[in-house]
Amino acid sequence: MDNFSLVSFLGLLIVACGVTGSLEYYNAGKVVYENVGILEELESFEIDDAYEVETVDVPSWGSQHSGKVLVNVDSFGAIGDGVSDDTKAFVSAWQTACSTPRAVFLVPPQRRYLVNATRFNGPCADNLVIQIDGTIVAPDEPKNWDPDMPRLWLDFSKLNGVLFQGSGVIDGSGSKWWASSCKKNKTNPCRGAPTALTIDSSSAIKVKGLTIQNSQQMHFVISRSASVRVSNVQVSAPGDSPNTDGIHITASTNVVLQDCKIGTGDDCISIVNDTSGIKMKRIYCGPGHGISIGSLGKDNSTGIVTKVILDTAFLSETTNGIRIKTWQGGSGYVRGVRFENVRMDNVANPIIIDQFYCDSPKSCQNQTSAVQISEIMYRNISGSTKSAKAMKFACSDTVPCSNIVLSNINLEREDGTAETYCNSAQGFGYGFVHPSADCLSSHDKSCTFSDQNEHVASPKTRNEDIVHTEL
Repeated sequence: MDNFSLVSFLGLLIVACGVTGSLEYYNAGKVVYENVGILEELESFEIDDAYEVETVDVPSWGSQHSGKVLVNVDSFGAIGDGVSDDTKAFVSAWQTACSTPRAVFLVPPQRRYLVNATRFNGPCADNLVIQIDGTIVAPDEPKNWDPDMPRLWLDFSKLNGVLFQGSGVIDGSGSKWWASSCKKNKTNPCRGAPTALTIDSSSAIKVKGLTIQNSQQMHFVISRSASVRVSNVQVSAPGDSPNTDGIHITASTNVVLQDCKIGTGDDCISIVNDTSGIKMKRIYCGPGHGISIGSLGKDNSTGIVTKVILDTAFLSETTNGIRIKTWQGGSGYVRGVRFENVRMDNVANPIIIDQFYCDSPKSCQNQTSAVQISEIMYRNISGSTKSAKAMKFACSDTVPCSNIVLSNINLEREDGTAETYCNSAQGFGYGFVHPSADCLSSHDKSCTFSDQNEHVASPKTRNEDIVHTEL
């Protein structure tokens, strides 16, 4: 924000306060300066995404002069017919590639490789490239899954400076897993299922061009890692496939996702505890549950997420838009988040903070502790809302949300009036904000404002507004 804009904004806020006395003037001025400081901080912080994910040319199979050492899984006995078990061939090829400088671990095109749950461990020799041009497919029968790896399928760990690239597909064959989920049939036991692709305890990782589909549960997890760049990745699963998050980031720093197209049965992107410095750029999301920070604080745990940017996204027909979700009873904080340049198409709950999240078959008990949410900016958000509440800030009565900033918001509802709901949420808007979000500065703890600026809230928090299960 330039100096002229700052001065103008200052003046508008002071006039809006309607102050008369010196003490009131002082207090109003103090609030204004605090708001400007928050605004400057939220607008100015950046996450380095300077370098692109550059692909490496893979030498032809017979080349001896490329400077790369080709390690083809077929050379280690892989059949690639989608029926024969190629796990041992992949493990043998990995051991060779990992120990060889400048190796290319090649999964050739036009073949389907059946691979069971496998750990691909490092550290590895320098300049390793994992080139996936064929299809890697998981066994489709949950009963036969390796009991020693119940939550993993393809797990890569302790890598540094590795490039994953190619036009290939990682296919989790998840249909039987989904059918056995308690979310599909309440008589089924609730249990975890494998993640298709995991990158764990690694650094300086690049992933480009891959397709990940039909995972048993989460598709792509980045865990305990730093400096990860993901670009041009596609993730897909049916919209009714349970718990199939697209890209899930946990305990990681300095991660950039860009030019990714994601459509699943759960969050397109989910960012959870102990994570900082995340940038998402040019993201397409839908179907799915939107782009989420959380959930955090489950089972009275601590959740911390800071410095997250979403810049340029299109969400279509999702059950949420941009969301922060926390369980009652947790601790920690979410702060320093900027969502900007986002277009919504027929999205339910386009902007939502939910501190009463309860993804459980049983109702959740009310608890006083909560993950603190503050310094959240929404800027240049537009499109259509499927739900009456286009913006919903359902915050803890004991740990309210603070410093929520709205700028240039335009969310329309085709078949009715759009509203903003607030419970224990404080903040301010500038520029055009539609529907009105005056409830952020209201003295009422729980209130709703429509786009006609009418105060239509009740004095008590309505239970259906803040307590619900997974959307």
